[in-house]
Amino acid sequence: MIDISSERLKLIPLDNYLLQIWHQQGRNAMEAKLGLNPSNWQIEDFFQTETQEALANYWIPMTDEYLVDFFWYTNWEIVLVEKNLSIGGIGLSGLPDKHGATMVGYCIDMPFRQQGFASEALQCLIDWASTDINLKTILADTPLDNIASQQVLKKCGFSTFGLIDEVQHIELLKVKHWHLSIR
Repeated sequence: MIDISSERLKLIPLDNYLLQIWHQQGRNAMEAKLGLNPSNWQIEDFFQTETQEALANYWIPMTDEYLVDFFWYTNWEIVLVEKNLSIGGIGLSGLPDKHGATMVGYCIDMPFRQQGFASEALQCLIDWASTDINLKTILADTPLDNIASQQVLKKCGFSTFGLIDEVQHIELLKVKHWHLSIR
C-alpha cells in the first residue's frame, strides 16, 4: 500500500474493494474497514452528488480496469492523524495523458475547512505524483465563486490559464482553469 503522509495528515488511496464497500454499504462501513473513526462528512449537496457520481461512474469502473495503477483513478481519503478521522478526499483523473497532464480535485469536510488541510493534502499528492517521469502538468478547475479552493491552488503553486468557461458538471458552472508545471 502506498503511504503518503505529512505532519498532520495521511492519504489513503481506495482500491476497488474499498470503493465497493462504500458504494454498497456506506462510508461508515468503508471507514471501519480502514480502522478509521466514522466521519459523517458534512459537505454541500453539490459535492455530495459529485462524489456519489464519481464513486459509481468513475472510481469503481476505473479501479477495476487499472488494478495496478488504481491510485491514479481513485479517491484518496484525507485522514487527520490525531483523530484517526477522514476529513475529506482528493484524487487525480488518471495517469498522465499523451501531453503529460492529469487533473486534480478535492473536497474537505465543512468543520475542517480554513485550517490548511486542503493545501497540505494537495501538496502531498503533488509530491507523490511528481515522481512519475511522464507527469508534466497538473490541471484543476474551480468554480468562479470558490475563492477558498482558488487560494489552495495558489498556495500550492498553480496559476490560472485560458478563459473562464461555463461547464456542465452536476449543474452549469463558471470555472477558472488552473495548471501547475511539474517539469
